[in-house]
Amino acid sequence: MTRRELLAALAAIPLLKAADDAPLAAVSISKCGSYDEDLTAKLNLMFDQLGGIGGLVRNKTVTIKVNMTGSPGTRVGGRAPALTHYTHPKLLGAAAYLMGRAGAKRIRFVESAWGTGGPLEEVMVASGWDVHALQSAANVEFENTNAIGKGKSYARLTVPGSAYMYPAYDLNHSYEDTDVYVSMAKLKNHATCGVTLSLKNCFGTIPASIYGDDAGVDGPNEKPATGRIHVGHEGRRQPSKSAPQELHFGANHDPGYRVPHIVADLAAARPIHLAIIDGVETIAGGEGPWIRGIRVVKPGILLAGLNPVCTDAVATAAMGYSPRATRGTAPFETCDNTLALAEAHGVGSTDLKRIDVRGVPIEQAMYRFQA
Repeated sequence: MTRRELLAALAAIPLLKAADDAPLAAVSISKCGSYDEDLTAKLNLMFDQLGGIGGLVRNKTVTIKVNMTGSPGTRVGGRAPALTHYTHPKLLGAAAYLMGRAGAKRIRFVESAWGTGGPLEEVMVASGWDVHALQSAANVEFENTNAIGKGKSYARLTVPGSAYMYPAYDLNHSYEDTDVYVSMAKLKNHATCGVTLSLKNCFGTIPASIYGDDAGVDGPNEKPATGRIHVGHEGRRQPSKSAPQELHFGANHDPGYRVPHIVADLAAARPIHLAIIDGVETIAGGEGPWIRGIRVVKPGILLAGLNPVCTDAVATAAMGYSPRATRGTAPFETCDNTLALAEAHGVGSTDLKRIDVRGVPIEQAMYRFQA
């Protein structure tokens, strides 16, 4: 090394340190006390705080994975699912309208609807949603991704680098046949994963036809009866032989290990371009009515970000937890930290010091979920 090269290298050290400390991504938080407020205006301001969505969605196909976990007939105290454990249709409509106005060519709402491979619209109607209102918001279509649906074949999405659980995942075509992928989650605890936010929401991309209890042995079962995914949860069996098989089948049957690792794999295989989290009204203590001890809560917040790990880190902090907590510490008492696993895959950062929080500060948005 010459003297000039040495001086150049020494001069670069502070710059490298500054780059390491620089914010990775922006996350916007907004207060929202009711779904009767102007969600379109609030979401529009949040998108502006992220730099706008025109460049992201213009002339693009946008696929939005919503959260409709469990049967629409299973409710908390008779309340509509969107007021407890589903993302709210008004938020879907606001997002679709804004994306359409920003020039999106097509918007597709997707979910692996519980217990069926039939039309997603039917499940939405059974949940009390106005499907026609969603369709009028923009050029909208729907896909139930619990089976092959409207596609001709499944899409194989490979995990880059070293996968945790499966080398690749066979998913409905909608997750590949898109330019922009959005995870629209609910702000909730989760019995298996501690929290379910934009990352865990994507566990619902796995089709029951291949990974469910009643999946086909050699190939997909296109009429799954239950929608349960114990292939992933507990590793009782391998998925259909047509799909990539588990890397270390039988090595670990702990759902608290398996599901977070699968979710982190999925986040690497199918990158999320935009995360939106509905924390206006929700539940604490679990992800759905089937979990004992859940309670209805009203945090009154919305979150959005362009990086799912960063967005979930801020959301976890807003729930009163450390996003860097390890197994054995709330909310990850019995599971591995999904956010940390995705971070290790290079998806994003859980370091709040590296996240540019815009809008409402975390301290003002905080609603402690721990009873």
